Amino acid sequence: MRRRLISLAIAIPACLLMAALAYQLPSIHNRLTWRLEALRSEIRYRLNPPEQAVFTPQQVALTPALATGTPPPIPATPSAPAPGSTADSAPSPSPTATAPPLPEAISLEGVVYVDQHGRWNYCGPANLTMALKFWGWPGSRDDVAKVVKPGVSDPNLDFIQRGKYDKNVMPYELADFVVNHTDLSVVTRSGGDIMLIKRLIASGFPVLVEKGYYEADYTGKIAWMGHYLFVTGYDERAGEFIVQDAYLKPGKDMRNPYQTFIDGWRSFNYLFMVVYPPEREAEVLAALGAWADPTWANQHALEIAEQEIHTQSGIDEFFAWFNKGTSHVSLMQYYDAALAYDKAFQLYAALGDADIQRPYRILWYQTGPYRAYFYSGRYQDTINLANTTLYETIAEPTLEESLYWRGQAYLALGKTDEAIADFRETVRLNPNFTPGLDMLAQLGVSP
Repeated sequence: MRRRLISLAIAIPACLLMAALAYQLPSIHNRLTWRLEALRSEIRYRLNPPEQAVFTPQQVALTPALATGTPPPIPATPSAPAPGSTADSAPSPSPTATAPPLPEAISLEGVVYVDQHGRWNYCGPANLTMALKFWGWPGSRDDVAKVVKPGVSDPNLDFIQRGKYDKNVMPYELADFVVNHTDLSVVTRSGGDIMLIKRLIASGFPVLVEKGYYEADYTGKIAWMGHYLFVTGYDERAGEFIVQDAYLKPGKDMRNPYQTFIDGWRSFNYLFMVVYPPEREAEVLAALGAWADPTWANQHALEIAEQEIHTQSGIDEFFAWFNKGTSHVSLMQYYDAALAYDKAFQLYAALGDADIQRPYRILWYQTGPYRAYFYSGRYQDTINLANTTLYETIAEPTLEESLYWRGQAYLALGKTDEAIADFRETVRLNPNFTPGLDMLAQLGVSP
């Protein structure tokens, strides 16, 4: 018995050591890492349900005079307009005669379906690839992802596994790819509507939208998530859009009823993107109509939000208040934005989770509250919101945008070391994250 005990005492540590060494081999590491992390995430979510995390603003709002004064220069952040987009700076088209009636049904030809399967969080790259391929772009979804979500800096992981940590690609990142890595142009606007989408499609331009949808999570409850959708046709008689869904199977040429489309689109302030050849810009502007002017579009989105505040309830009323804040941010009205977000978070805390959970992922996809609180001088609220998002809504704090804005708030409070640590973490998670790189360069430190 003693010999057996001695043998076990030697064998068990030896086995553990061998297992640890084997785990470091890239072929084994890549296969096991995501499974172990998935298990850890499931355990963490069960012990600390993310839908129970609630952010409560603590700071007193500044007076409008202070909050609407000249703000500090806005860095190139995830909420900034895509630089270089010619449509963003183009004037509105001249008024024209009443447009002819639209065809009852259109399904654009030349659509190349691209799914997001076999990769992590590939909704953005897959959908942008469809939008680009419609105009003959020869690249692939991986070509897009290598720029917009290169993945965490970890030499022990392959490209696919590195990408697991980047949970979302922002619209500005997709627009920047179009401007900087293709010969095409892009326009991004908020406050869209059904008729505008149909008019763009009838003019020959498919539309990329950002929307929310609901799916069962680790616990089996229905949870809200963000998603991109490529719209390539419509059928007025059936009241449906024809869409390409990169996630669902089969996702090619799916039918999406108008009301279902609106209900999902609401949670992203009716945001849409149009990719097009530069020589067809006049046609795009004509189809956009008033939306050609980004300021008008932001003001229109604000009006929609204000209307829906009075017509929606529950989670959709929360989205309406959130959209009001986002529209105020786009108009650089930070005091009003902060107040709208305060109300949104108050409604968020009151949401029940019996059937549909709180949309705890919303700060993974939209960062307007950070800008509103930061540019209103509410630095501690900015930090508290980032901490809630990073440590209570996600298994690992891998959201570079939340880290970035926490770093900005730390810097404003004179906590330079903490700010540098956050900026460095943003570029470790995403080596192409320009805002983090710019801040490190301004502070004179290395990534």
